[in-house]
Amino acid sequence: MRNNILSAKESGEAKLRDLFKFGNVRNSILKDPGQEVYDYLSEFVSLEGERTMVLMTKTAFNVYALSDNYFDTLVNFARINDIQRINKFFEAVNEKLPKDGIFVGCVETKGDRKHRILNKYPWGLAHIYYCFDFILKRIFPKLPITKKIYFKITGGRNRVISRTETLGRLYSCGFSVIDERKINGRMIFVVRKIDEPAFDEEPSYGPICKMKRFGKNGKIINVYKFRTMHPFSEYLQQYIYERNQLKEGGKFKDDFRISTVGKFMRKYWLDELPMIINLIKGDLKIVGVRPLSKQYLSLYSEELKAKRLQHTPGLIPPFYADLPKTLDEIMASEMNYLLQYEKNPIRTDIKYFISAIHQILFKKARSN
Repeated sequence: MRNNILSAKESGEAKLRDLFKFGNVRNSILKDPGQEVYDYLSEFVSLEGERTMVLMTKTAFNVYALSDNYFDTLVNFARINDIQRINKFFEAVNEKLPKDGIFVGCVETKGDRKHRILNKYPWGLAHIYYCFDFILKRIFPKLPITKKIYFKITGGRNRVISRTETLGRLYSCGFSVIDERKINGRMIFVVRKIDEPAFDEEPSYGPICKMKRFGKNGKIINVYKFRTMHPFSEYLQQYIYERNQLKEGGKFKDDFRISTVGKFMRKYWLDELPMIINLIKGDLKIVGVRPLSKQYLSLYSEELKAKRLQHTPGLIPPFYADLPKTLDEIMASEMNYLLQYEKNPIRTDIKYFISAIHQILFKKARSN
């Protein structure tokens, strides 16, 4: 029975590959999505190659039906906006591709969708329509209360998805971005398989997010904050750093992961209110070095890494007392604080607390 299934499967794939010989792939792409997409993708992949599979599917089932590691390029022209379980689809693609295999997909991003709607209807009607569209197809799929109802009614089709979320999902599923381009109202992405998927069993979509950070003795703690970034942003730290580096104050430069509402919340520290939970649990103290992610901590010197992990991180970092501008200055500021703290903990924390509050209230100090 199993041999019959495998034989049928291989026969089906052979028929699909035979279609390539007659230029059907090229002709289909030229009709939809068009010449510009064909020319763009030809820069990265051989669209009519024997080991290239071109699909138009919204289900992972059709991907799992392919043989493992036979195709080195998978192209899917169905928008991920219409795929119900996006990460499961990406995980299926990852499973079928060999290491360094290429995956091509597309998405109508939140920005492109807004542009399309606002240009389709009269000004007043367009903004009302966009507002309801965003609530129904962006917010409802993310909230626990409305999520199940939304997916039951729509099957997950036509969701609003940001560029940040798209890239974050791809990185979480073991892909690295080679290139991306906007063509005809869609973002076409070309990515390479570099690793296995993260298989995050507790993805964070809601208004409060848990961020994995290093605590005392290297313990991984969940730091609670109000969401200021798009979902799956945490997987893009290396991507942002490699392309944009850091700006003054040690933050990522031109960080597109932060939402419009998130910028307002960060300006007034509203996003940090849930960290009181960490304070009560004992994961954080009032004054101390800020808890860092694995990627950000990797930028530090080995000496400071070891010193940091000996202490409990804090809500108010020495940054606000010293206002360093570069990463080297930040590391020097933190080392100075930790050395003083080891000699006189209470006195040091009181001194830094008073200095930080003075800088924040009277000199308008901000972390960015």
